[in-house]
Parts: sequence; structure tokens; C-alpha cells
Amino acid sequence: MKKIILSVFFICVCFLSYASHTPKIGDVLMVKAPSSQFYNHIAFPQLNILVKRGKTASYAPVIGNKVVVEEVFTKKDKTYVILKKSDGTKFFGLYKDVKANYQKAMDSGELELLKS
Repeated sequence: MKKIILSVFFICVCFLSYASHTPKIGDVLMVKAPSSQFYNHIAFPQLNILVKRGKTASYAPVIGNKVVVEEVFTKKDKTYVILKKSDGTKFFGLYKDVKANYQKAMDSGELELLKS
């Protein structure tokens, strides 16, 4: 009996934790600094591509930006989101939207959910 109650409790906790991590269209997120030199789970361009396009080789312009989830889709059990800047400007003055692996970006700290 004890095992059944414990397993039901565990399943409920897993279900609630999964439900809180599903993105919705219109969610506001903040772009944080990457844990390494590059963003691994957000599809920002490499620094050499920015230099070729005449921009500075730095991710500083996007760190701290508020972004809005524009689209959510799933491929092979992975949830991807399309992000747009909340103020309507382009990322680095070049890209109007970027793609991100939602769960991995949240886990690595590249994205942070802002409370509305």
C-alpha cells in the first residue's frame, strides 16, 4: 500500500513539473548569457558570421533582451520555439526571429521565463 501511494505521488509530481515547462505562444522570456563562448541551444549566428556582415563579434547586444514566443512546435519529442524580440527590432539588426530548443535552453540557463 505504501509503495502504491508513493508511486502515485511521484507520477503526480512528474506530471505537474512537465506541465509547468511547456511553452505557450505569448510567453515572455529573457535571453541570458551563454554558459560557454557560444549559444548552444538558441540559433544565434556564429561570431564570424556577424563580423562578415559588418557587426561586432559579440553577443552583448542580445543578452538581457526580452523575447516573446511566437510559435511552438515539436520534432522527435523535442520542443522548439520561434522567438521574436518584444520591442519589434531585429536581433543584431539582421534577424527578425530565431529558433531555440526550449527545454535545453531553459536547463542550460540561456533562456529564463519571466513572470507576467
